[in-house]
Amino acid sequence: MNSVLQYGEAEGYIQSLERIPLREIGSPRWFRQHEYLEKLNMQALFNASAKQEEFIKDIFVSFAKIPTLVHGLIVAEIWKQKVLPIICRLQDFSPKSTIPLYMVIHHEATIINLLETIMFHKESCETAEDATLDLVDYCHRKLTLLAGHCARGEIPIKDRVSHTELSNMNSVQVLQNQSNMLEFEISLKALSVLRYISDHIESLSLSVLSRMLNTHNLPCVLVQLVEHCPWSCRTGGKLEKYEEGKWREIPDEDQLKMTKLDGQVWITLINLLLKPDCHRKYDFNNFNKNQLLKLRGFLTEVVIDQLPNLADLQRFLSHLAVTDPAPPKKDLILEQLPEIWNDIVAENSGKWKAIAKHQVQKVFNPSESELRKQANRLAETYNLNVMESLIPEKPKCGTCGAEGAKRCSRCQGEWYCNRECQVKHWPKHKHACQLMAEATEKLQKERNIKT
Repeated sequence: MNSVLQYGEAEGYIQSLERIPLREIGSPRWFRQHEYLEKLNMQALFNASAKQEEFIKDIFVSFAKIPTLVHGLIVAEIWKQKVLPIICRLQDFSPKSTIPLYMVIHHEATIINLLETIMFHKESCETAEDATLDLVDYCHRKLTLLAGHCARGEIPIKDRVSHTELSNMNSVQVLQNQSNMLEFEISLKALSVLRYISDHIESLSLSVLSRMLNTHNLPCVLVQLVEHCPWSCRTGGKLEKYEEGKWREIPDEDQLKMTKLDGQVWITLINLLLKPDCHRKYDFNNFNKNQLLKLRGFLTEVVIDQLPNLADLQRFLSHLAVTDPAPPKKDLILEQLPEIWNDIVAENSGKWKAIAKHQVQKVFNPSESELRKQANRLAETYNLNVMESLIPEKPKCGTCGAEGAKRCSRCQGEWYCNRECQVKHWPKHKHACQLMAEATEKLQKERNIKT
């Protein structure tokens, strides 16, 4: 399989990354950076999955660009919270194509995917520096929302809209539905990022440690995830688990098997409770102690056999049940505070509606010629053969969300489970299909001329 990027290309892309203001989301400058990040993400994922040298991570570390990634992640998060709802409520917003809007919505997922790949490594956590505080806050926001949804019985993605409801939605409503489904995936990636940060806690500042243990009390948040398990549910008496981007029905013989997501939660708990620095800093007060002791009911022999390190956690909890740990050691710490979220919100406070209207006029309601340019950029950015080799499951039907069996033969960019769904979706897909097909043909001709 061919690579997406050569080393020199990746180096140029990463060196050019910059902090783009929220107001400029959707601008040509923003779209150019989005395309760079999409390609970098694909290449990083390819290298990691093929167990090759992870040169994308090395370049991010050498150019100290991980803080820039974190800034872009939080800008996208705030935009989705503050600006997107206003755009969707604007009465005069009826775009010819939702491609530009979807690319912006997907931007957050692209960055958290890239961070999940590169933050596995110790040197990435070290060079993130002060931005680690902002990244910890980001992960906390995602995981508390995820735990809250699950505690209320709101299983993300599982409660899909029906085939009929989806068919009756307008393009903006479909986009909102896609955004909600994407949010679940993003939260699960945030869990992985948090686990990798906790793996390297010895290399991080005391402020990061204090933020994780005291400010956010992440051990108790993780207890909620163990207790409610958002990636597992029962439907009609059958157990389903969310694995590799898809809900799967679990056969009886595999129902006690631990998923990767279960493992991420347990490993993070081991790190935050048993590592010496964390153990000394965490406040085992009555509330925290009672919450942590809930874990004993989940630490069965079957679970411990799959992750033997959990035996240490089980012993610790047994000791905690009959003792009162010493109060946390309170050193004099000049505490750092995360700045990215607060700075972005302060800069744009009171301007959300104006930003939404500006972006609708300038970005998300483009002319025919601008749509063609965007389609050309998409065809240039996405290497379908590379992407498909990295996706473990077939894509989903563009109409009903079932597993896609065949692709649109013209644009190659949309999947369907059957002919009926393709026909129903055609009025919505027609315009984008034409643009993408023309862009792909043009790109192919240019490549043939060069060769």
